[in-house]
Amino acid sequence: MTARLLVYTRTTDYRHDSIPDAVAAVRGLGEFAVDHTEDPAALEASLDGYAAVVFLSTSGEVLTPAGQERLAGYVEAGGGFAGVHAASCTEYDWPYYGELLGARFARHPEYQPGKAVIEDHDHPATRSLPTVWDVTDEWYDFRANPRGRVRVLAVADESSYSGGGMGADHPLVWCREQGQGRVFYTALGHASQAYADPHFRAHLGGGIAWAARLRDQ
Repeated sequence: MTARLLVYTRTTDYRHDSIPDAVAAVRGLGEFAVDHTEDPAALEASLDGYAAVVFLSTSGEVLTPAGQERLAGYVEAGGGFAGVHAASCTEYDWPYYGELLGARFARHPEYQPGKAVIEDHDHPATRSLPTVWDVTDEWYDFRANPRGRVRVLAVADESSYSGGGMGADHPLVWCREQGQGRVFYTALGHASQAYADPHFRAHLGGGIAWAARLRDQ
């Protein structure tokens, strides 16, 4: 049976123009059956039929109290969660979400090319990537460095672009466990061009598949 994903793209703050292309890219991976919604009521219902819930460039406060309770219970009991790009700009008023994701967005410089350095090639999200990955994106800074609370998979090389604010250790992609569940996050994925890039699609698919327990490491 094909693993089913709930892909959630509700925004109450900045909305990325790339969301339709991002959803199409997840569908196009061919590995998952995808239910896409922006209705918070979908997170209030049982999530037990999903291998993972994906917050795909969500922003602002996007869940009801009942949805928060349902999502937390789902992950704690073994459900998968994947956050993409602006997922770290989401649910600032819910402390559990910050712990779940591992870090919260602080700022970003202008959209520009730079280099991501793969720190851990053993994970499905990074296994197929070059050690130094040329990427054009927004290069998110976070309110706190998540290292020590997460397994860092890739870092930003701040010497390769302008305006970085975290210094020499700048995690960009990571994973972690929450309760019995798995959590994956990538800060990349701002523009539609990312979702047409084979490297990024492999990165995204590997991360989601890991969260959904379709792949290990």
